[in-house]
Amino acid sequence: MSASQTPIFELLGQFGHQNLFFCNDEVVGLKAIIAIHDTTLGRAIGGVRMLPYSSTEEAIEDALRLSKAITYKSAITGLNLGGGSAVILGNHRIDKSEVLLRRLGQFIEGLSGNFIASIDVGIGQRDLEHIFAETSHVAGLPKAINGGGDTSVFAAQGVLYGIKASLKELYGSDSLAGRKVIVHGIGSVGERLIEMLRDENSRVYVSDITEDRMLKTAAKYKVETIAFDKVFDFDCDVYAPCALGGTVNPETAAKMQCKIIAGAANNQLKEELITSNILHERGILYAPDYLINAGALVSCYSEIQGYGADHTEFVIKNIYNATREVFQKSKQENISSFQAANQIAEKRIFDIRKLKR
Repeated sequence: MSASQTPIFELLGQFGHQNLFFCNDEVVGLKAIIAIHDTTLGRAIGGVRMLPYSSTEEAIEDALRLSKAITYKSAITGLNLGGGSAVILGNHRIDKSEVLLRRLGQFIEGLSGNFIASIDVGIGQRDLEHIFAETSHVAGLPKAINGGGDTSVFAAQGVLYGIKASLKELYGSDSLAGRKVIVHGIGSVGERLIEMLRDENSRVYVSDITEDRMLKTAAKYKVETIAFDKVFDFDCDVYAPCALGGTVNPETAAKMQCKIIAGAANNQLKEELITSNILHERGILYAPDYLINAGALVSCYSEIQGYGADHTEFVIKNIYNATREVFQKSKQENISSFQAANQIAEKRIFDIRKLKR
């Protein structure tokens, strides 16, 4: 039985979720799902994502996977937040509206602070302001209204530290000068990462399903392009997936020519255990996505707690050491880095749960 055919309560138990909420308002055209995975460490936070899912089942599965990743992201980076996610079924380019987002804000307000909304695919800061008009349970707001500002720069910084830690593990030096890096997917975080990599004198290749965007980005940063379907056959130091998840799966993992996988996308591994073991056996170093892309979450946490930029910078810098710790555990126990990261995250959740009880 596939995940899309699995009964909802069985899915919740399989992923260890606490709640799954449905919001349907035909008047404004809102169909949304909010998943809350685990609140042992604190209130659930998660991005609001708007995509034209092919089915409700696909949207549910995405919300469950994303919310679990946030729990682990928070745990491994030492934050006191739980994991959540909100998905809106629809095309953000044509279906998104102020009233739709404000209706979602009303629904979030009805959850009494158990879920905090932030930015994800298809949702920008202006959209977050519309949600904020109906609920205060929002993070990642513009600095103009006392928010933490654009989170994409913090997300890219965390990924950069993750890449450096990976290079250090593999080559003994974390210098990016001359290293060949493919950035696969040019969204806001992907473009920020390209800029940072160029500042480090990396040899950057960009690939995006939208050719016009790819060509414009390549010209802007003076980098090379690579066809979307050729990235897995290309010999490079780092493959950085920065679009939607699932690009690393049993089929692609078996033929990849990169030495390191370290990017900003969520849920990069499809069939996680199988794929991570293939990478481990092939000697391809995988920097767990929920660890190195945690910069945006760190920024939101600082905003919620009222901490300043110094706190955000301090925690994001520690992503380098946390990534090295994962690699060390992976090597010592001869397990994949995916398994090592999960064990570190799960131990913190287990320990805090004992403390609370």
